[in-house]
Amino acid sequence: MRIAVITESEAQESRVAATPETVKKLAALGATLVVQAGAGLKSGVTDAEYEAAGATIAADAATALADADVVLKVRRPNAAELKATKRGALVLAIMDPYGADAALKAMAEAGVSSFAMELMPRITRAQVMDVLSSQANLAGYRAVVDGAAEYGRALPMMMTAAGTVPAARIFVMGVGVAGLQAIATARRLGAVVTATDVRPATKEQVESLGAKFVAVEDDEFKQAETAGGYAKEMSKEYQAKQAALVASHIAKQDIVITTALIPGRPAPRLVSEDMVASMRPGSVLVDLAVERGGNVAGVKPGKVVTTANGVKIVGHLNVPGRLAATASGLYARNLFNFLETMIDKSAKTLAVNWDDELVKATNLTRDGAVTHPSFQPKPAAPAA
Repeated sequence: MRIAVITESEAQESRVAATPETVKKLAALGATLVVQAGAGLKSGVTDAEYEAAGATIAADAATALADADVVLKVRRPNAAELKATKRGALVLAIMDPYGADAALKAMAEAGVSSFAMELMPRITRAQVMDVLSSQANLAGYRAVVDGAAEYGRALPMMMTAAGTVPAARIFVMGVGVAGLQAIATARRLGAVVTATDVRPATKEQVESLGAKFVAVEDDEFKQAETAGGYAKEMSKEYQAKQAALVASHIAKQDIVITTALIPGRPAPRLVSEDMVASMRPGSVLVDLAVERGGNVAGVKPGKVVTTANGVKIVGHLNVPGRLAATASGLYARNLFNFLETMIDKSAKTLAVNWDDELVKATNLTRDGAVTHPSFQPKPAAPAA
């Protein structure tokens, strides 16, 4: 059972898919670990540390991938990586499958069995494998840190001999894992925090963290959550009412953090140009949804933009990767916990149960075909 870990090819990706901790655990299960030279450097892990944990260092990605039974990655493999990967190998990564038909087809044609870690079902058994939660938690924390750095003023109220410094006002839009961590972090730093979300269940969560909940609480709001715990897309009428409430609130805020995402769709636009224009000079918006089009009008992927009225809009990409060492540690554990379920502990060999609910929920391609029902090619329309 050979497991390969390679350097991520995307320039902005600083994370790595295994750490010395998970290398040791996998080796104890009978695996041979091969890590590409330098794969962990951006996360603060040296080749020597991998070797000490029991891994072999390969000079390049092709050498690491040669004859690998399992490939652990952060991002889905590119064409060159697929070419170097043998047919039948398991590939575990954050696959970003929505709208990526060509990439899924390429993985199917390469004959790999690919698994999208972000499709892990949110059930008790899978909590330790939930990469969305582990990475979003860090993104929420980092959003507050980045917002505070751009704001340039103190967050807590301070009583000094020279006068009182008022507490900063922070507004969090979207109360999922990232939003809750942003609220908790902002509160720990002494800010006055408010938050909003379309899901009724979040009101109690927001208030339990010492923040104030802001929302139009009508009948539609009371039913605005899917069975899986995700936000539903709201009606145009509700969006208009909520936008009016937010518009009046946002003008008074010092830092706004947006986190709203809808699986498989572009990020909803929450902050309009007029809302941005209403904010005071020096205030900051941090958009965690920028990779899906952004929640904030005027956000630029990978940029910090200053508007004509002196408001900063922060659009950092790969925010969890801005805490690479911590993010890699959590992500590597998520991968290990999932891969462990596919290993026969006594025989120390791969033994994938294709009927396991976790496998079925995350498996994208197998045996040359796209297997996941949500991403299978649609049949061609009949000729007229």
